[in-house]
Amino acid sequence: MNPSSASNKSLLGAGLVAALAASLCCITPLLAVLAGLGGVASAFAWLEPLRPYSVALTVGALGFAWYQQLKPAPSADACGCAVAAKPSLLQSKGFLGVVTMLAVLLLAFPYYGAKLYPAPAAPAPVATSTAVPVWQTANYRIGGMTCDACAKHVEHAVQQLPGVQTVSVSYAQGTAQVRFDASQSAAAQVAQAINGTGYRVLATN
Repeated sequence: MNPSSASNKSLLGAGLVAALAASLCCITPLLAVLAGLGGVASAFAWLEPLRPYSVALTVGALGFAWYQQLKPAPSADACGCAVAAKPSLLQSKGFLGVVTMLAVLLLAFPYYGAKLYPAPAAPAPVATSTAVPVWQTANYRIGGMTCDACAKHVEHAVQQLPGVQTVSVSYAQGTAQVRFDASQSAAAQVAQAINGTGYRVLATN
């Protein structure tokens, strides 16, 4: 195997793995919602502090791969044998371009991932025969959220509870504000729904 080809494959593999690692903490919550596995949403939150290093590794690996791709190709290799004029698919600029675009999409996922969440369902109308709603608003401090996708996951989980009217979650502030009918769901049930996502309620007001 051509050493240059093997080197390029290693660079592309390292670049993709690093890009995936940089965004896995934000991709997992969306996959958890789609697969109905709420508790695994925060499984890769520990990768968030390593994100700058993963991004740097991705940029470095793909940058060097592009350098090798664009530098003038030698007419003969080390043994004096003629080099094939047409590179293989894995050595082509097109393939490198596809890998680069995939890596960019992965790195940018934290900035657009929240838009991929299913739209929240409209709250069910309250039947006239039920008791008068007891509206309460509770504020929760939440630990472990790292991006908007995490906040959307918490919102999605809480919205499944009966009697919940509005949910507003901020990952930047690590808070959630929930307005709900206490005759249908208690504040402790809301906290339990949040904890069920894998993120943890630190305090309730």
